[in-house]
Amino acid sequence: MARNVTYSVSPRINPRDKDATPKYYGHVQASGDISLREMAERIQQTCTVHKSDVFAVLVALEDTITDALKGGEIVRLGDLGTFQIGISSKGALNEEDYDESLIKQARINFRPGSALSGILTNLTFQRVKVRTSKADKEAEEGGTDEGV
Repeated sequence: MARNVTYSVSPRINPRDKDATPKYYGHVQASGDISLREMAERIQQTCTVHKSDVFAVLVALEDTITDALKGGEIVRLGDLGTFQIGISSKGALNEEDYDESLIKQARINFRPGSALSGILTNLTFQRVKVRTSKADKEAEEGGTDEGV
């Protein structure tokens, strides 16, 4: 099955020069999303494990990753990649003056592993129209199931 990353093109104004002619840039148009339940369904189709068991493992994985990150651990998911907490902070003139109040925010850093990094080299792209709203997407797909 051929898979394409869909993208659309739209004008962008240079924020430093609002009088300049806009330039056109491509940006990815998501083709949907996938939930834990849908992942469990897809995984079930490729192995001998039942959907409910896969779902239970995925939920436990989510909980385990969350707890590990809260505890300051680095989470390594093999060739998928690594999660780790990172922070942004203000500087202090010396080590003794630095305290927790200088930390501005925390974030979750993700570094993709070889399995994810490898997919970027062989992507194919398909241009689509700009989607401006859910109604536009439904019209493009032939309407909704309401009233059926």
